[in-house]
Amino acid sequence: MSPVRRGRELPMYNRLRVLRAEYNMSRAELAEKVEVNPQTIGALERGDHYPSLDLAFRICAVFGLPVEAMFSREPFAPMSASVYERRTDESQRTES
Repeated sequence: MSPVRRGRELPMYNRLRVLRAEYNMSRAELAEKVEVNPQTIGALERGDHYPSLDLAFRICAVFGLPVEAMFSREPFAPMSASVYERRTDESQRTES
């Protein structure tokens, strides 16, 4: 996860590559779901680009996670069980 830096601002980290791999989803598939170019997904994963707020919310909706579980100003530690539980709970509600 490469951080993006803009001027004096703090870097932004994301879990995009990891979650995409967990879901066995290609960049093109994710790009189609969030209505951007696959190159945009690649730039986000490399840390070359900040997502807009709208794009961040669309990406989070695909994975069923809150924004703070996907994007951070601090490097991520491994995902806690509570984040996975929340994702599981939400996916069960949508499947019902």
